[in-house]
Amino acid sequence: MANPVHVLDEYYLAITLLVTVAYQLFFFSIAFRFKFDKLTGHFAGGTNFVVLAILTLALSRSPDPRQIVASVFLVAWGLRLSLFLLYRVLRTGGDRRFDGTRDRFFPFLGFWAFQMLWVWTVSLPVTVLNSPAAAARGEHRPRQVPFGTGRDVAGVVLFAVGFAMESASDAQKFVFRSRNHDGAAICDRGFFGWSRHPNYFGEIIIQFCRFPLLRSCGGTLTAAAIYMICVSAAADGPVGGQAFKALYATIVGPFFLTILLMFVSGLPLSERPGAKKRYENGLNWEAYQRYLHRTSILIPFPPQIYEHLPTVVKRTLFLEFPMYVFDPAKHSDAAKNQETAGEQRRSGEALRDTA
Repeated sequence: MANPVHVLDEYYLAITLLVTVAYQLFFFSIAFRFKFDKLTGHFAGGTNFVVLAILTLALSRSPDPRQIVASVFLVAWGLRLSLFLLYRVLRTGGDRRFDGTRDRFFPFLGFWAFQMLWVWTVSLPVTVLNSPAAAARGEHRPRQVPFGTGRDVAGVVLFAVGFAMESASDAQKFVFRSRNHDGAAICDRGFFGWSRHPNYFGEIIIQFCRFPLLRSCGGTLTAAAIYMICVSAAADGPVGGQAFKALYATIVGPFFLTILLMFVSGLPLSERPGAKKRYENGLNWEAYQRYLHRTSILIPFPPQIYEHLPTVVKRTLFLEFPMYVFDPAKHSDAAKNQETAGEQRRSGEALRDTA
């Protein structure tokens, strides 16, 4: 078997970073010059995953089945994501995220810089797996554990579940929004009857499910606290030394995406703002409030059981943190205006009493 090609470093970190920066800057230049974002934005991000997976797999020269499967998973996920978002932006006519920033060089560039970090970081598990450092080849190296272990099967099954959930949820939500333009209807069928964000949950599963494949190159699988998020411990095997540590460190990719969805651009931008919009505009707020009460925010769970769970369980085990919860008395503009008016009235009364 041919040895992998060494490019810049033995983990392919530099070459993948350079390719990602160049790829994103290319699309940025098109978007900024022509104010055109139908083929840019997340399309550039999704296809970038495909480019990195194919590049590192090709550089490995004689990939084993485990490398092929993990790379195909990344290609499939990135390709589906990019094609879906391209179709959506073509149907809607543009990407509203760029409104107000297309003509501002540095704010616009900031989005692309963050996308570079997103693509490169989330790709790390496959990048390192395909690198020369992780290749256990040669007469003085132990043979890789053959693909098809229980760990591999678990990874494949979890990928299939996550991919199906994310794909079906994205399609269902797109069709729902295209048929309901008033903003009052509630998408509470299918996966959305069990989770308010099943597409995010599916995406998280997809990223973590690659770890059984990565770690099968030498060691035993250990389950994380939540069964559906499969994180393996890279125990003894043919991969050792710095490569062992590097494979372990690639968990930063799935964690980065999870943190992004839960604390930056996913749930925080949809949960409380969405509830606030419904409440202040009278968009079927009471029915939506019941939906919030009976439906898990992320982890799919039967609504008949979830609505009766104690609040402390929802806030901890089901990750519905207070930062997502909308309280009309605290967060609505109407309540804030009333509070301000009350303070002004009390101040006026105090001044009159003093006079």
